[in-house]
Amino acid sequence: MKVYEEQRSTTSPVTNNPSPSLLHSIKRRQFLKSAAVIGAAGLILPRFKLFGADAPSNKLNIALIATGHRAQDHFDVMSHENVVAICDINEQHLASAAKKFPKAKRYADWRKCLEQKDIDAIVCCTLDHTHAFVTNWAMNRGKHVYCEKPLVNSVEEARLIRATWLKNKDKLATQVGTQRHQFKNFSRVRELIRDGAIGQLQEVSAWGNRQVYRAGFLPSEGKAPGYINYDLWLGPAPFHPYNSEYFKGGCLHWNMYWDFGSGQVGDMGSHTMDLAWNAIDAGLPTSAEGKGDPINPDVTPVKLVTQFEIPANDWRPPILVSWHQGGALPESPHRGIDLKNIDHGVLFEGNKGFLVADFNTRILVPQNNDTNHEEADFTYYKPRAKEEEIPPMGNFQQEWINACKGNLKTSCNFGYATDMIEMMLLGLVAYRAGKKIHYDGATGLVTDCAEASQYLSHTYRKGWTLNG
Repeated sequence: MKVYEEQRSTTSPVTNNPSPSLLHSIKRRQFLKSAAVIGAAGLILPRFKLFGADAPSNKLNIALIATGHRAQDHFDVMSHENVVAICDINEQHLASAAKKFPKAKRYADWRKCLEQKDIDAIVCCTLDHTHAFVTNWAMNRGKHVYCEKPLVNSVEEARLIRATWLKNKDKLATQVGTQRHQFKNFSRVRELIRDGAIGQLQEVSAWGNRQVYRAGFLPSEGKAPGYINYDLWLGPAPFHPYNSEYFKGGCLHWNMYWDFGSGQVGDMGSHTMDLAWNAIDAGLPTSAEGKGDPINPDVTPVKLVTQFEIPANDWRPPILVSWHQGGALPESPHRGIDLKNIDHGVLFEGNKGFLVADFNTRILVPQNNDTNHEEADFTYYKPRAKEEEIPPMGNFQQEWINACKGNLKTSCNFGYATDMIEMMLLGLVAYRAGKKIHYDGATGLVTDCAEASQYLSHTYRKGWTLNG
């Protein structure tokens, strides 16, 4: 058994952001690298001049759409650019952000914010059920987009965002906020899988142990306080009366509700499946099935297992991919490894061994093979030389900023991210339909279960347009 752990000594244990001195180094190094690519390719975005990463003419004009809770983790990195607009339905959050960005124009409605002509790029940290709206409107207006996970809240939204991104991918830089992707372990896991450390890949299982219980939508507490624009908070979601519990902290107070989020599938599922997705080069599944808690029409399940059939690609055969949550777990590859001790992780199974990984560590386990010594001790596997390893990406947000100014390439662009979240959401579709479904990724249709089709999309409140 081989155990590995990546160190993150250059990042803050709270934000996982580099120190200011390291951030400056990363910014300059990555920008100069981007500038070289631009020069070679002949692609120069007219607004930006190559006078150094911190030159005034080379700074993005950014709008921060939502400024409370998770959004505040973006403030330090984005403050190195020009934050020209801030937007929030909560006047208290907006006032707090204005202390950091006093020159930025203030908005309550993100639709009004996107009308500001000098905005180059947006950072979207709104509620999950509005992500697709803000993102699609921004791309339609030629804005670079960084959007927090989950990128979308339905299969239909995933397909629209992908279509809009495909039309604009040669003009816009996009990134989904699965920021753990910057951890070095993501690259080491990919290398192990691609280089055959466990032989031919056969199956991948990801899991998360969060258990957030909700009985149903909360009762009315009357009108929202004056500093909250509750109608804009609801946005495209069906009307539900105001209750202060929705506002006590971050996303776990509302994302378990079908109308506001996709539960753990969209929350830690987006982060954890990213560790798998980065390694397996997958596209859309051909089938999905899901089993879990009894269906609640208001609330997403706590305990759930979904499984998907993923087609072969140019380096591996067809594989099974699964997601486990709320206490459900795949079978451990070894009696000495208790998967309950890994909050969020991925198990890769090959024909010669297993790889168990979380965000920062990994364990190689051989297949139980008493007859083949080579497989039992991994002597068939030759690790990469240090100079052949995937280079570190640096700060995740900074990668997007550099891409906006350079070659538009990011690690978690909307093509990569929509494929992953569309698969995950199809698991919820199958769960709600109560049976295994077969899926045509080219058309976005369930081919053998008519009752499942209703769960591919959401019904929006009158006056809200997804493709605005």
